[in-house]
Amino acid sequence: MNRIFCILSSLLFLLSCTGKAVDVAAITSLAEEQCLVMEQGLTDETMPRSFLSGELVTSDLSWWCSGFYPGVCWYTYMLGGNPAIKDLALRQTSKILDVEKLNAEHDLGFQVMCSAGMAWRETGDSLYLKTIYAAADKLARRFSPVTGTIKSWNWEEGYPVIIDNMMNLELLTWASRQFDRPDWYDIALTHARTTMANHFREDYSSYHLVNYNPADGSVIRRQTVQGFADDSSWARGQAWGLYGFTMMYRETGLPEFLEQAEHIAAYLLPLLKDRPVPAWDFCAPEESIGQDDASAAAIMASAFLELASLTGKAAYRRQGEAQLKALSSDKYLCRPGECAGFLLKHCTGHYKAGSEVDVPLTYADYYYMEALWRYHISLTDTK
Repeated sequence: MNRIFCILSSLLFLLSCTGKAVDVAAITSLAEEQCLVMEQGLTDETMPRSFLSGELVTSDLSWWCSGFYPGVCWYTYMLGGNPAIKDLALRQTSKILDVEKLNAEHDLGFQVMCSAGMAWRETGDSLYLKTIYAAADKLARRFSPVTGTIKSWNWEEGYPVIIDNMMNLELLTWASRQFDRPDWYDIALTHARTTMANHFREDYSSYHLVNYNPADGSVIRRQTVQGFADDSSWARGQAWGLYGFTMMYRETGLPEFLEQAEHIAAYLLPLLKDRPVPAWDFCAPEESIGQDDASAAAIMASAFLELASLTGKAAYRRQGEAQLKALSSDKYLCRPGECAGFLLKHCTGHYKAGSEVDVPLTYADYYYMEALWRYHISLTDTK
């Protein structure tokens, strides 16, 4: 595929709320209602995953997304201060504390930092530190000094690493400081540097997966499992990269990670100019170009707003705000009581597999609420 023609023509999405501020209070009120609705469909052993054919789809606690709903509750509480939502966040976080019930692959950072990590920040209860330590230790054991990476999926052949894995590094950097484990910090740095070297193309778009030879660390294959093609630009994958390297700069202060984040941002900004909620793949074929991925937009919005706070650059803030405004429009935001308690519609999980296409997704809600929190904080800081 010739990547010059990767950006296909699409219908322009004009924001109905252009020029208006995001109504943080109204969205917080909606989130409070939706969080309470969501709990009604859950058990002590399940978490929300999606909403399909009018029904809530749940997961068990081992599913990689199980920590996001507690995080949605925490951000909702942080924005609104409602004690009932704090109690809800505490109840839902309590389901995530046994690390042995959680993911058997690399996604412990998603699960634990979005739940127990936020609970620790808000309560200071040492109960949550035990979970964070156990999760960081388990994640660090997946690191190979030969490949210089943390293994993502438990494939029998090779040593697969996906761009999503950047998101789990915050667990290691944070825990390394909290528990005086510099070895965990070094693992995070090495993984990020290896990812910079092998996951990105010259234009700073990324592959989804790089499979390494565990014997010598050489690259066996680069591919894009959930995108249109191996050399295409899967939207959520680009979002993980932008967010991951922005986070690594915040966590380490190392200029190399800021430089990488800004290169990724420079690649994305022109693609998002007329379509703040992107198609599921920036190289999507014409027959599927209309399928949005609100989850990718939510992750990017949160990342752009943080990148703006770290650099002071207005272009990043404008982009994050534009995406947050788009997601807060009637097209994407669920109404009170709709969608079994989810917040965002029109997300895409795995388009080519026909899995979770044009549905709410729990991680979209989490990053949307995180973006809203970062937007709110930026407004507070400028007063």
